[in-house]
Amino acid sequence: MSDSFFIHPNGIVEDGALIGNGTRIWAFVHILPGAQIGADCNVCDQVFIENDVKIGDCVTIKSGVHLWDGILLGDDVFIGPNVAFTNDLFPRSKQHPSVYSRTTIQHGASIGANATLLSGITIGQHAMIGAGTVVTRNVPPNAVVVGNPGRVVGFVNGKKDQRLKPLNALTESVVPLVDKVKIIPLQNFHEDRGALSFGEAENHLPFIPQRYFVISQVPGHEVRGQHAHRKQHQFLTCVSGSCHVVVDDGIERAEVFLSSPQVGLHIPPLIWGLQYKYSSDAVLLVFASGNYDQADYINDYEEFLSRTV
Repeated sequence: MSDSFFIHPNGIVEDGALIGNGTRIWAFVHILPGAQIGADCNVCDQVFIENDVKIGDCVTIKSGVHLWDGILLGDDVFIGPNVAFTNDLFPRSKQHPSVYSRTTIQHGASIGANATLLSGITIGQHAMIGAGTVVTRNVPPNAVVVGNPGRVVGFVNGKKDQRLKPLNALTESVVPLVDKVKIIPLQNFHEDRGALSFGEAENHLPFIPQRYFVISQVPGHEVRGQHAHRKQHQFLTCVSGSCHVVVDDGIERAEVFLSSPQVGLHIPPLIWGLQYKYSSDAVLLVFASGNYDQADYINDYEEFLSRTV
């Protein structure tokens, strides 16, 4: 250890712990020998940090937090007061697993006060976990999660760090900010016998479809998609019910509400896309510009960002 960081006289940092420059350790904090804490962090009163814990730079850990073996916090993470971490899904007194499960909080994420996180999950970058939320599964990047069990209820904007406001595809003509994503109206006819909606590849779609798939019976709490394509285009239209589509070009993102076959959404290559808030009767029809090719998918958000930013 060196004099490049601050330790309160009532704080305990055991020999062997690594503390970065500018980090502040406040009263009644106890840090065990194997812990690694980055630069410019703020560790508030009554925090306990075990050995196999790695903390990035510019992290804030508020009072009453216990970080157990197997927890990784990325840069710029915020951990609110009394957040409860776990590292064993089947704990028994005086019985210890050979390896504790890993819990990862990616950079820029915030965990609200009194939230509880089950072990072995990943909280995606810039996600926002609401106060008191019980997180039982992985959280997508930029997601807003609340409740018990925690569910995705929205996504944060790219720059303003506020909840996205959904655009209604039936009343909006453009998707602002997100490059090349377009809302496209389709042909519709209404008469006494019912309604008819149709589209012609050469006249209405921005590409000639090579395949289609249909998504239905999605539980309302599930998030689908979460990928980008390297080369393929997609066109989405909700032929029954409704769902929300989030599109992300690596800098900005937007959310589009699809609720009618009268309109569709064109998602070009190198745009991250996902769908959530499916209604119970939702049927989403998707056209793609190529045959199924797993190699065309980018499923890792960090890899996606490296190609677009």
